[in-house]
Order: sequence, then structure tokens, then C-alpha cells
Amino acid sequence: SMILHVLGKLNIDFDYMVGAQLKGFDTMVKITDSKLIILEGDEYLSSPIDRRPKFHLYHPNIALISGIAWDHINVFPTFENYVEQFNIFAKCINEKGSLIFCQEDSELKKMVDANSYSCELIPYKTHDHIIIDNNTFLNGNDIHYKLDIFGKHNLQNIAGAKAICMQIEISENQFYEAIQSFEGASKRLQLIGENKHSKLYFDFAHSPSKLKATIEAVKFQFPKKQIFAIM
Repeated sequence: SMILHVLGKLNIDFDYMVGAQLKGFDTMVKITDSKLIILEGDEYLSSPIDRRPKFHLYHPNIALISGIAWDHINVFPTFENYVEQFNIFAKCINEKGSLIFCQEDSELKKMVDANSYSCELIPYKTHDHIIIDNNTFLNGNDIHYKLDIFGKHNLQNIAGAKAICMQIEISENQFYEAIQSFEGASKRLQLIGENKHSKLYFDFAHSPSKLKATIEAVKFQFPKKQIFAIM
């Protein structure tokens, strides 16, 4: 969703298929004859009759893996079997392409270190930043860029999105200028109400790892506030 936002702000023509509604986009899918397509996919089954993980079908030129957390225990009976799906995906990347991966995810880094891939490997980590008065600023090119979003997971995703954008010849300055206005995808730490004392956020948080990341993000962003989490 971050990449869609940046490309949209820069008026770059592209197709896409994503899993969450994004402000400024009327649909979650656009398929034309564009030379560029952004696909958001995961390891879940393609359909009830096609039990291959969705992302095994893509064979991308540029791929990003943000982390490995055992989200679908009902489909993958062991963690080893689950990790193997990501390894298969990485080996499906075009040999002249690139795998962009979060080096701060221990399971993902372990997988990359233990295997051999023909594509280029591009690691990333949490983007350098500073928090002032409960607002997060990116540190980039000796400039502070104020964000509408916050949380370590979002700062990791920003670094990954930036790496992809630089692969498709978007400059750092273009990326930083565009990402400032990104408000997040629908139902992802979405601000739904506030007054001068309090803020109310809604988050889909559909797995334990995502719920943990969301709560930690709010605690870190508002260290002097009392936090109530309703699950």
C-alpha cells in the first residue's frame, strides 16, 4: 500500500492487486496492459481447489519479504513446512531480479543465510527516525520528514518500500516527499476518533504477531499516555 501511494503521488502508470483498501484508490485491483504491476500476496492457499500458496504463482522480478510468522497453522502443520513456502517463493524470483528482505526478522534472515538464490539480495532494517511530541519523523538526506503513521513495523515497511521504489528508478527525495502523506491502509492502526486528551485507533490485527506489533507501536509512540487495548 505504501508503494501504491508513492506511485500514485508521482503519477506513474501501474497495475495492482492488494489486500486492503487505500485512500485515493477506488478499487483493490487494476489490470490493464501496464508494464508495471504491484502484487500483494501471501503464503495462503490460492483457492479451495488449488492448494498452492498464492505467491508461488507470481515469479516476480522484484520481491519483498517483510517477515516470517506462523500465521496459518490450519494449512501448514509444522513451522518447518511453513518456512519452506517462503524459500520456494524466493527461488521463484527472476534470476536477474532481486529479493528485498527485512534483516531484523530472525527467521527470515536465517532462511536467507541457509539457502542459495540466483537473484540479488537486498537487506533492509527499521528506517532511521526520531519521535518528537508523539510525531514520527524520518531522517533522510539530512532532512526530517514528518509522517502520519508510526510504529516499528511501519518504519520497517517504509524501508522496504523505499528499496523497491529505488529499484524502479524513483529517487530518495521523490520517495520521502510522497510517503509523508501516506495515512495507512484501511483498518491498519486507523485513527477513528480523537480529542485533546485521547486518540482512538482501530486495527484489524488478525494474528498474534500483528497484534503484538500494533500494541507495542502505540506504547512506544505515546509513552506518557495510559493505553487501553480492547480485543
